[in-house]
Amino acid sequence: MKTALLIPFAVLSLGFSTAAFADGSGTVTGLAGGAATGAVVGGPVGAVVGGAVGAIAGAAIDPPPERVVTYVRQQPMPTQRVVVEEPIVVGKRVPQTVVLTPIPEDPTYSYAIVDQQRLIVDPQTGQVVQIVQ
Repeated sequence: MKTALLIPFAVLSLGFSTAAFADGSGTVTGLAGGAATGAVVGGPVGAVVGGAVGAIAGAAIDPPPERVVTYVRQQPMPTQRVVVEEPIVVGKRVPQTVVLTPIPEDPTYSYAIVDQQRLIVDPQTGQVVQIVQ
C-alpha cells in the first residue's frame, strides 16, 4: 500500500522539479524545493505540505533582475553611516527608520545602505530581497 502511494508522489515531484528548472521562477523552484524537503522529513504527506509552503516562500522572494543589482552596486556609499541593531536578513523587513531609495529603472524595488551593506528591498513590504555583495 505504501509503495502504491509513493509512486504517484514521486512522479508528481519529478514533474514539479522539471518545471522548476525549465521555468526558473521562484514559485516553482520553491514548490520543488519544499516538496523535496517535505518528502525527506515527512514522506508523501510531507511532500505535499512542503511543496505548498515552498511555493508561498518562492513567490514571496524572487531575485531582482541583474540591472537592478548593477544599479545598486554603482550607488555611492552615504557620508553618514546607517546602523541598525537587528541583523539584516533576506526575507526580513528592514526597520522603519531605514530610508528606502526608489530605483528609477525598476520602481518595484528600492535600495538602502545599512551597516555598509547594500540592500535591495521591496518598497511595498520593506522586506529585504537581496544583500548585494
